[in-house]
Amino acid sequence: MREIIESTLISLDGVVNDPGSWALDYFDEEFQQEAFELLRGCDAMLMGRGTYEDLSWRWPGQKGDFADAINGIRKYVFSSKLERAEWNNSVLVRGDVVAEVRALKEQEGGGLVVFGHGRLSHTLLENGLLDRLRFAVHPVVVGNPLGPFPENPRTPLTLVGTHARRSGVVVLNYTVRNAPVT
Repeated sequence: MREIIESTLISLDGVVNDPGSWALDYFDEEFQQEAFELLRGCDAMLMGRGTYEDLSWRWPGQKGDFADAINGIRKYVFSSKLERAEWNNSVLVRGDVVAEVRALKEQEGGGLVVFGHGRLSHTLLENGLLDRLRFAVHPVVVGNPLGPFPENPRTPLTLVGTHARRSGVVVLNYTVRNAPVT
């Protein structure tokens, strides 16, 4: 049985939508290597319409190991609204999401990766189909009308310390960039 891994970029204030507008400053060589290793261990990507629309225009024509991996991997796009999925190796899936993903999961092969934490991820999580969640917490406060910092601008932060508790909670200590460290 295949493993389904969700890999999500998240801001310090919990924003997961539109990471292309706030996470690009952190797409360094280390990020691309980790993302490449994750894709290399998987046979396919699962994505909803939003992720497909966000990624399908960014990656075709890009160069490098990660670009080659993401452009080449099989992509299952779950959408009732898209007319077609033209990005290389994309398959548009219109059936029952849970049944279709369960069938993919039961096939032989490598892992299946989901980028982002949108409606597809919620559905997979609610139905016990996700095996691993990988959240990359970014040191930036994005601000979100629905979140706890509705009026704040995007605020870059600097990591000054970390520790993990026995319970599994990871404590991340940040300072606001250009603020004195105390």
